[in-house]
Amino acid sequence: MKPLITLATALLMTLPTLAAETSPAPHRVEPPNWWIGMRDSSLQLMIHGAGIADAKPVLAPYPGVTLKASHRATSPNYLFVDLDVTPGARPGELTLSVGSQTLRYPLLARDPGSAGRQGFGPGDAIYLVVPDRFAKGADLGRAGMKEGVDRGNPNGRHGGDLAGLRRRLDYIAGLGFTQVWPTPLIANDSDQYSYHGYAATDFYKIDPRFGTNDDFGAFVAEARARGLGVIQDVVLNHIGINHGWMADLPAPDWVNQWPQGYMETHHARMTLQDPYAAPSDRLRFTDGWFVPGMPDLNQRRPELATYLTQMTLWWIERYGLSGLRTDTYSYSDRDFLSRWSARVMQEYPRLNIVGEEWSAHPAVVAYWQRGKRNHDGYVSSTPSMMDFPMNSSLLAALTEGDGAFTGLTRLHEGLAHDFVYPDPANLVLFDGNHDTPRLFSLLRRDVGLAKIALAYIATTRRIPQLFYGSEILMESPVERDDGKVRSDMPGGWPGDQVNAFTGAGLTAEQRDMQDWVRRLFSWRKGERLIHDGALMQYAPVDGVYVFFRYDANRTVMVVLNKTDRPVAVPIARFPERVAAGARARDVLSGELQTLGERLIAPARRPLILDIER
Repeated sequence: MKPLITLATALLMTLPTLAAETSPAPHRVEPPNWWIGMRDSSLQLMIHGAGIADAKPVLAPYPGVTLKASHRATSPNYLFVDLDVTPGARPGELTLSVGSQTLRYPLLARDPGSAGRQGFGPGDAIYLVVPDRFAKGADLGRAGMKEGVDRGNPNGRHGGDLAGLRRRLDYIAGLGFTQVWPTPLIANDSDQYSYHGYAATDFYKIDPRFGTNDDFGAFVAEARARGLGVIQDVVLNHIGINHGWMADLPAPDWVNQWPQGYMETHHARMTLQDPYAAPSDRLRFTDGWFVPGMPDLNQRRPELATYLTQMTLWWIERYGLSGLRTDTYSYSDRDFLSRWSARVMQEYPRLNIVGEEWSAHPAVVAYWQRGKRNHDGYVSSTPSMMDFPMNSSLLAALTEGDGAFTGLTRLHEGLAHDFVYPDPANLVLFDGNHDTPRLFSLLRRDVGLAKIALAYIATTRRIPQLFYGSEILMESPVERDDGKVRSDMPGGWPGDQVNAFTGAGLTAEQRDMQDWVRRLFSWRKGERLIHDGALMQYAPVDGVYVFFRYDANRTVMVVLNKTDRPVAVPIARFPERVAAGARARDVLSGELQTLGERLIAPARRPLILDIER
């Protein structure tokens, strides 16, 4: 009798080694299960096992499911099996015989509301965490992985985990955030620098130093119960050097620049849009590796493209995600990204995907957003992008002297570039992230400027995202230093003398900032005018920048004064939106005032007024 191997067991196995003839190593099958009712009925299984490439799989009769074909790649140890799972199929287990083994493959019933799930959008605010650096809740130690915990090493693992993150969900929700984005949680069995998660060694397994797949499911469920959606960080461009594929590639071209030698990307992202770019430059951008420890995937390989697409859908469907953040977006093959984004949105039309395109040029970022009519005919289905151009403009606006082309003018003109985007309100604007120096440090530890930055992010026509710890003025070197940028959240570890979650040990300045952020984002959470109202801005004058969010019935006025003195702003400058005599409420303090001929913009801080009609 052939041994029966369940996929729950197969998923947890490492890539098989040679076993005794009487006890063959179980095959590994990915994805580990699938669902009935997906809008695209095709399913390709990648089966890995010793010498199975030429096996002829046999599917036991199962209503609504057809074995269409199978094929090998180059390695003798991989078999690709194509199935058609029609809507008429019923939940249960497929019986698939492959070589000397029989696999039981789970087909699950799809949640009736899954396809219509609402992704994150302009009504949300995102809190970004690096799980290893946020909070520790269990003693998982090395958990059988190569790198253990060394909290004294800025570039090592510090022991934060899913249990710790789950215990802090009330804190995140209490700040007014509605979405949480953890950097990658899947297995990263690197010898060092494994904490960040961007060098995957198993696409279907949570890193055991964070917890289990079930722990991740509990985290998502508990977040949802607190009104928090979960955004998964997906890496399509590269893997870690210790991924099992590198010991047994399905085909030599599964990764780029292999085996002929290492070539590093030059990060010249504009070569993709540049009409004069040399083809070799374009190729180096997309096919070069980031570092020797991150092999670059070749998504032009059809089986790999299918694998990455199905992997993405599996996490969304299995755990009820509200969106994706896609790392190093433009480094992947362009045609693959077009097909990948279209397939994800086909299955989940209301989901949101935000891509990382680290460029200060609006035209480059806009190229990748859904609905953009591009000069070369390229079509994307990705709804959102990270707004690196506006992040750059905001930092320049608050650190440069004001002039015709500098300072606050950069912010004013940055927003004016919204004409290049098909959907500017769906861009994600951030104060910082795991790859950038901390905002407070870049603003030379100026609390007033930090509040202006966060007020702008919260009130302009974007989806706001804050990096964990910004609310307590966490600092870093102003030059890139990833380990220190991603420093531990105070209070996340037993024995911490300072605790951001309880307030113990925080300075008066930190407590004030934390309370201010809580009031700002709690107000934003319920303010539909900020979510979807129109925007009108006025050119900055005397170090003061003013814009309005409004609809037919209401108006919110945002006044940003970056100078170190109060400025009397003439109300007559804004005839389209407000007039003297109007009643206004400060949304953060609750204070009421009647607007006179001039409004006093307080020194070095934002003012947000709800104007009564």
